[in-house]
Amino acid sequence: MRNPARLLFAAVVLLGLAGAGRDAFDRWVDATVLPPVLAETSPEIRDRNGVLLRAFQVGDGLWRLPVTASEVDPAYIRMLVRYEDRRFASHRGVDPLALLRAVGQAIANGQTVSGGSTLTMQVARLIEDGPTGRWAGKLRQMRVALALERRLDKERILDLYLTHAPFGGNLEGIRAGSLAWFGKEPKRLTPAQAALLIALPQSPESRRPDRHPKAARAARNRVLDRLAGEGILPRTADREEVLPDRQRPFPQLAAHLADRLRDGAPRHDLTLDAGIQSRMENLVHDAARRAGSRISAAVIVADHQSGRILASVGSPGYSGAAQREGFVDMTRAIRSPGSLLKPLIYGLAFDQGLAHPETLIHDGPVQFGTYAPQNFDGQFRGDIRVRAALQQSLNIPVVKLTDALGPARITAALERSGAELHIPGNKPGLAVSLGGLGISLHDLVQLYAALANGGEAVSLRSEESTLHRSNSTRLLSTEAAWQVGNILAGLPPPPGARAGVLAYKTGTSYGHRDTWAIGFDGRHVIGVWMGRPDGTPVPGAFGGDVAAPVLFEAFGRLKPAFDRLPPPPPATLITHSADLPAPLQRFRARSEVFASADRFELAFPPDGARLPSDNGRVTLKLRGGVAPFLILANGAPVARAQHRREIEIPSPGIGFSTFTVTDSKGASDRITIRLD
Repeated sequence: MRNPARLLFAAVVLLGLAGAGRDAFDRWVDATVLPPVLAETSPEIRDRNGVLLRAFQVGDGLWRLPVTASEVDPAYIRMLVRYEDRRFASHRGVDPLALLRAVGQAIANGQTVSGGSTLTMQVARLIEDGPTGRWAGKLRQMRVALALERRLDKERILDLYLTHAPFGGNLEGIRAGSLAWFGKEPKRLTPAQAALLIALPQSPESRRPDRHPKAARAARNRVLDRLAGEGILPRTADREEVLPDRQRPFPQLAAHLADRLRDGAPRHDLTLDAGIQSRMENLVHDAARRAGSRISAAVIVADHQSGRILASVGSPGYSGAAQREGFVDMTRAIRSPGSLLKPLIYGLAFDQGLAHPETLIHDGPVQFGTYAPQNFDGQFRGDIRVRAALQQSLNIPVVKLTDALGPARITAALERSGAELHIPGNKPGLAVSLGGLGISLHDLVQLYAALANGGEAVSLRSEESTLHRSNSTRLLSTEAAWQVGNILAGLPPPPGARAGVLAYKTGTSYGHRDTWAIGFDGRHVIGVWMGRPDGTPVPGAFGGDVAAPVLFEAFGRLKPAFDRLPPPPPATLITHSADLPAPLQRFRARSEVFASADRFELAFPPDGARLPSDNGRVTLKLRGGVAPFLILANGAPVARAQHRREIEIPSPGIGFSTFTVTDSKGASDRITIRLD
């Protein structure tokens, strides 16, 4: 009989040795130096719904897009784990049963049949870019896999596999593989697609479906057959589904905007809508092709209520024909706006009490020093209503209004809208009303967004992180903005288009270098530019013929129906010319207005003052001018035929209000104050 004490002693020794071995093993695993697991991933530009607009390759030329298991079809995850590592949820990085099976199969078949690698071991190999078959490599993978399991949870390890698994060529990760081979994100995959994406990482080059279709089909079908045999897939899984025969290009929507935003950040979330962007890019491509081989085009679509840019197309093709210079972003190029500033000038004139849409203005020969403006067609129309002058885009009437307003007032309003202006000589002259300055399509669309937004400035934004409403900067009163929009809605549309649904304006710059059309309905504003990027003329090109049809087509591709334009604000003066106050019935030039020796002005309160609203009344004091006087509060008459120079009127209410005073000769002055 053996000595019990010796047996006990031996057991204690063995346990001690086992414990020491385990501790040494743990120290060995814990001492493992891991490579960085946060590899560089492709920078992404996504739309407002998370749809990929564009991605860029990482430094080593790979497409490696970030992904988590939650962004992948759950059926693919189930199939992957079952096929590659069925005990993934329970093992600690190495699966002894799988290793024993692999050794047994190798002995029985005289060659390696399966490697016995777990998903964690594959991640270890991928992040280290190590060998697969040699024993030293396998032992290293096991050690790194054990260390990974101690430092990361299963979900993170699975995410690493989904990010790093190779899918042929320069494709890494399930998103890159799915986008390249199937042209879609891996959120919903057919069983056959999932099976191919499971088989590819095992031998990514020899199973590429574009180069080795037979091997790819056989590997895919083995996955389908095995998983069907294990009850994971139905036997009806399509083994004859067509394989992709080429890699699809990665999305390149909004290429110019994406290039401007490329700053090293891993992701930019834009306000754009991928569907709208794609439709507008197709429209710009088609429109430029119809216009001629050297013609470029650009379009911006925005929501004027929120300030979101929904589409931004800088050219017909980012890398297209060299003649079109597609690499130039024409949404930001500085060009002459032609007649596109005229609506702002008329709106300012309405606010200043210089004119009303029904005011008569004389269209005839005129000269300002050495400057003698001419209409585009060289004709004169005599007395014409302001409404018709704007709709016909006449030059002489708008120059008269510019002279009365002062060019600096116009450029100041443009700058309040957020526009960046390029003014020759840095001093605005009367020619600004006819396009005598430089401005971008983006800033012009932003200006028209303010007209559509009741005269309040809107800051257009393309990134969700910088989106904000306007800063309450007002360009025009609500009434003046509506009057301008109402006039523009009366323009005849292009042939075949609906009338009265869109407030729009066209423009043609000097020498036919730029053609424009910008318009808005009750929700959206769209701007179109067409021309040659190098600024050379396009003989015979007019905004109404070239750009306006594209504008209406853009609205048609944006949505099924126009949003209704707003009704007039309550205080809007809507009347016939004969019923207007006498000073507004006919516009008088500056020389006529100030014929009196005394300059007419609203002397009190000063512009920008903040005053209490005493008993619901406001006192105004006038200096100069010829009685009687007309007083308007926020565009609506509140006192007529006044002969006194100190006038008490009803308060229009708490907040900012604009008061305009006009004398019998048509001279006027205007202030904006805040009433508390």
